[in-house]
Amino acid sequence: MTTSEQFRARAVEFEELIKRADQPDAIRELQRQQRTLTDLADNEGWMAENQGKTVQPTGQDVNDGAIPAEDDPIAPEDSGHILACLGAAVINRWNTLPTKLQKELFKDAGSMGELLQTDKLKRQIACFLHKHKDDEAAPI
Repeated sequence: MTTSEQFRARAVEFEELIKRADQPDAIRELQRQQRTLTDLADNEGWMAENQGKTVQPTGQDVNDGAIPAEDDPIAPEDSGHILACLGAAVINRWNTLPTKLQKELFKDAGSMGELLQTDKLKRQIACFLHKHKDDEAAPI
């Protein structure tokens, strides 16, 4: 089972927990966790589909020179998962970020795709952010 499928399976488990919960705070927390798992699954799926199109970090990028590249504890196959987790964390906190930072992140994310697909990617990111704009920005 791929990581994306594992995240989706866990999200389904949370769906069942939500159905049985009766406390509003507990329901909100379970929904937040379910959204996080779904976002991680989406990110993992995207990373798998676009593996050859993404920028791969070098040892210098990953650890900023703090650890020599030959001693780097992060396996190259783990970098996609790390990026997916970071992306999900940003989305979970999006509503709490200053508008200026949101715009900078949007601009940077929109420029990550292929040059001719930039407008399409920006529209997709905008739709995704709009879809999640009312998600509760609760701490993880």
